[in-house]
Order: sequence, then C-alpha cells, then structure tokens
Amino acid sequence: MSQLPMKLHWSPRSPFVRKVVMAAHETGQFDAITLMRNPVSVTKPNPVVMRDNPLNKIPTLVLADGSALYDSLVICEYLDSIGGAPPRLIPAHGPERWVVLRRNALADGLLTLLLLLRGERTRPAALISQDQLDAHMAKIVAALDRFESEAAEIAASPFRLDHIALGCVLGYLDFRFLDIEWRARWPGLRAWEAEFAKRPSALATMVEDDTEATTGSVARG
Repeated sequence: MSQLPMKLHWSPRSPFVRKVVMAAHETGQFDAITLMRNPVSVTKPNPVVMRDNPLNKIPTLVLADGSALYDSLVICEYLDSIGGAPPRLIPAHGPERWVVLRRNALADGLLTLLLLLRGERTRPAALISQDQLDAHMAKIVAALDRFESEAAEIAASPFRLDHIALGCVLGYLDFRFLDIEWRARWPGLRAWEAEFAKRPSALATMVEDDTEATTGSVARG
C-alpha cells in the first residue's frame, strides 16, 4: 500500500475534518499524515491555512510536492485512489458510484445546515431570525427523514464514504444538537449508528466532550 508524506490542516470538532481522518484510517493512509492544528473562523482568516487554501477552510490536505487538495470529498477520493487497491470508499464507476456520491452530498449539505443553525442560534438574541431557524430545521428534518427511509439499504451495503459522511452527521448531532433528539425520532438511523460506532475508524475519531485534542484521533464538529 502506497503511503506518501502528507500534511493536514486540522482542528478538533469539525465534522468535515472527522470525515477525512476516518477516510485516512480506512484507506491505510493515516500514518503518512502529519496533523497541523490550524482552526479557522469565518470572521478571522487564518494566514497559515490561506497559504494552502484561499477559502480559509479545513480540512485542507498538503501533498508531498506542496500542492493542496480541498474540500473533504476531493481529499477522501484522493486517499481512496492511492492505496494501491481498487477504490474502497467511492466506487470507480457504475450505479453504486452515484448512490455513494448522492448520499455523501446529502450528508455534506446536512452538515452545512447544522453549522448554519448553530451560527444562527449563537447570534445575539435581538438578531436571531426565527424564519432562518425554521427554514434550517425544516431542511434538516427532511434530510434525516430521507436517510431514515434508506437506513436498511445503507446498513446492507458495503462500508463506503456515504457511511462515513452519515456517521459524521450523527456524531455532530450528538455533540452539538441534543435538543433535536435524533435517536428518538429516527430509529432506523439509531440502529445503524450503533453498529457504525463500533468501527475502529469511528472509535479513533470520537470526541466525548468539548475539550481540545492534541492528536489526530479526534475531529468531531
């Protein structure tokens, strides 16, 4: 299995970073990655990150030749491509490829909505828009309903990127949105997540509380 030296702009709590770190574990590339803890903010650009990613976003993967890859889907597909074996996380072709990519897109969009919801909730009370809160929640519930309708099919399919992405969504809900009570509302997802959580790559990337981490084993929202 090919392992090339790489560096990852990383910070604890980011569900998108967690997805990449899980993919690195699953593809056998984690030991080749040096983690560079560089948190980012929408209001304060990080010049270290911006040298590699002008969008000031993490995860950003810096390759051995100094070039950089972003966003999380691109990084995961790259890691999947360099393992010296047929792709394991994203099928190379055929109907299954589009299923995996569609579910990954739904999970990524759902994570983005959750981040927007968190941002709106943390604004000063006088500036919070109830219309925004309601719109975000309507789409979040609809997305989780869709995943719930496919939970049995997801459970029966090979472990791939869509599983990682969905697991990161549910982990972020556990970490930041206990009030949504997803385990009570979507029992199919609860049953699926109970098995997902046992996977070594999932266990290696868990955060149990809101403390900062110093190793690459953590990256939840």
